[in-house]
Amino acid sequence: MKKICLFALLLPLLFACGLSKPDSAVEFPKLISEGMVVQRDQPIKIWGRGVPDKKIRASLAGAIGSTQVLADSTWVVQLPPLPAGGPYELVVNAQSVKDVYIGDVWLAGGQSNMEWPLKSGVIRAEEEFAKADFPKIRFFKVAKDYSVEEKTDVSEGEWKAANADNLPDFSAVAWFFAKQNHLEKGVPVGIIESNWGGTPAEGWTETKVLAEIAERSYTEESAEILENMEKWKEVLAKNQKNQAVRDSLIGAPDSALAKKASSLDFDDADWAAINLPAANPLEHIAWVRKRFNLSSTDEATLTIPDVQQMAFLYVNGTQIHHKDWGAAMPEVKIPSGILNEGQNILTIRAVNGWNNRPQIGTEGQMYLTQNEKKINLEGTWNYSNSRLEPRPPVVEYHNWRPGFMFNAMIAPLTNYAIRGVIWYQGESNTGRHEEYRELFGAMISNWRRRWGAEEMPFLFVQLANFMERKELQPESSWAYLRDAQSQTLELPATGMATIIDIGEETDIHPRNKRDVGERLWLQARKVAFGEKILASGPVFQTISLDENGLLVTFSEVGEGLKLTSGDEVLGFIAENASGKFEPLKGTLTGKDQVLLELPQGFEPVGIRYAWADNPEVNLVNHLNLPAVPFKASLKTEE
Repeated sequence: MKKICLFALLLPLLFACGLSKPDSAVEFPKLISEGMVVQRDQPIKIWGRGVPDKKIRASLAGAIGSTQVLADSTWVVQLPPLPAGGPYELVVNAQSVKDVYIGDVWLAGGQSNMEWPLKSGVIRAEEEFAKADFPKIRFFKVAKDYSVEEKTDVSEGEWKAANADNLPDFSAVAWFFAKQNHLEKGVPVGIIESNWGGTPAEGWTETKVLAEIAERSYTEESAEILENMEKWKEVLAKNQKNQAVRDSLIGAPDSALAKKASSLDFDDADWAAINLPAANPLEHIAWVRKRFNLSSTDEATLTIPDVQQMAFLYVNGTQIHHKDWGAAMPEVKIPSGILNEGQNILTIRAVNGWNNRPQIGTEGQMYLTQNEKKINLEGTWNYSNSRLEPRPPVVEYHNWRPGFMFNAMIAPLTNYAIRGVIWYQGESNTGRHEEYRELFGAMISNWRRRWGAEEMPFLFVQLANFMERKELQPESSWAYLRDAQSQTLELPATGMATIIDIGEETDIHPRNKRDVGERLWLQARKVAFGEKILASGPVFQTISLDENGLLVTFSEVGEGLKLTSGDEVLGFIAENASGKFEPLKGTLTGKDQVLLELPQGFEPVGIRYAWADNPEVNLVNHLNLPAVPFKASLKTEE
């Protein structure tokens, strides 16, 4: 009883000494919000804004930290490392963030192949949607944004759980990666998506870092941006106003206007005549109309698989389909109730928000099918790009400029502890491939410094095979870019997923994203988690010349080299001293070697493997991981 009375007497004194709970208001950045996943086993930073000089006290899963708000209204509390678990509640002063998990957090960066969502024709996506119940996997998609100066918060974003409603919009590559992380490690997983289609690596790197790299395509522009910040603020402000106007125009059309303009009796006599698909691409907000005749009103099917990027489709004044950006264009059923016996009208409103040049149709792929009869839709259409709706203002893609996306989409994230980065980019740098090794390495080092983690795991995807297949293509820009990516593995704690076997000749966005994500996960297991596993396809080791030809030795072969097709190794070419190239026939000789047969009288000075935009290859290890493209000199080996 005496102890209780003594405690009651001491309690007011304890609060008077400053142990009362701080209650001043605080604001969090968007990342620190309901549903978030924080990185396990690393110090955790919680930050935000508050009233200057007020105390801040934060608690999460039993860990407590405190600080004081600085004069500029900012504060940062660091909590000690915590094991995986949840859900927990983060409490900062009198405010709380609920449904917080502790697990593995990855940043998924790059351009469109990382951005590409599951819903956009990804192979076997329906299987994922059918089992879309992973409440401990969370995605935070950073809104597209850019700035001439660093921002303290992203413009938009929220944490979303992997369920049937959200999963279709998640990055497909990041999803397959996150799913394996969750299943194999048994921990919650958070993915921060910060990516933007069509963007070069310099847009994701600090401007001042780029300005210090001499005599590169981005050096002068980087220096000019740093010297003229105020001018660029004005340029961006004007451009962003134009973008707001453009975005409001290119969205859904006015319903009354659309019904009128797509009706059979609409007068389009003053529209231009255009030949589709030969006249592609179109411009601005493109409206096109095509009349066609039917012998019955039975249900019909519309086939136009190539529509870029967004479109509304109507038959006789009734909307039959809306195609969003990134979504595949399906075969569209046209119900009998809206069809006429005799004349009908198909109307398409198409918009391309990326380059303002929409495209409709390809040769042989524009037709209706009714009762097993094809009605060709190629030929003359009526076309308007300004009579129905005003032309959108010109919007410049300043996000591509040195450092602009870094400032708005990376810098605001760097307080947030992450396990590492997964990255899929390079297509937009192929035209300047000779700069990429230096640029990419500078970007990786830049990010590591900003996160305060000099060996933060950085895992990336080597470019897939793409474009027309050519047997000899020694000057392939895509091959040189892949080689620059391979050279980046010289940096510590890096890993590369090779996908030279799963690209598509006619599509820069291969739909097999599962293998990409899972191959990245193999690299994560090795690089980030330190597992002693085979994570790569065969890697070139040595080359030697003997009486039988060239003997090439590989590492990372596992149980041994094998071929996915045929009995001849494909993909090797050789160069002689005069710069002439010849394809080589190869055979497997032992667990880790390939013997290459030389043409009569051909004296090689070097060889290359999978060296083309779209090489034909079949060499893998026992995990069916493809051999990594390479070039090697015999002189060096001698």
